[in-house]
Amino acid sequence: MIVKEVLSEELLTLPEVKGMLHEIMEERLSNEEELGYELRKAINHAEMFSKTTPEKARDLVNKLLELEKMKPEIAIRIADVMPQSRDELRSLYAKERFTLTEEELDEMLNLVEEAMD
Repeated sequence: MIVKEVLSEELLTLPEVKGMLHEIMEERLSNEEELGYELRKAINHAEMFSKTTPEKARDLVNKLLELEKMKPEIAIRIADVMPQSRDELRSLYAKERFTLTEEELDEMLNLVEEAMD
């Protein structure tokens, strides 16, 4: 398939992608269509690595975006990975030109912990 132009672009969390892929799968199965190899692999990947529901993931992203030093790309990555330690969080910020305080890291970890429940 050749793409001529991108009409719109939106950042999605892995749980949101999982929900969309399941909708596509159900639609195709109800029409008795066969699932392609790439679709099956994408669904398998999303199921394996998705750690929460789409609603909780989007809520976490919105809460993270309210914090200082937070970019949308990093908030999405945090919602996908669900880091459990300060070191894991620091690794997500490795390319940034600023460092985070212990309080900022703890606040982010608390938000992630709330989303995991």
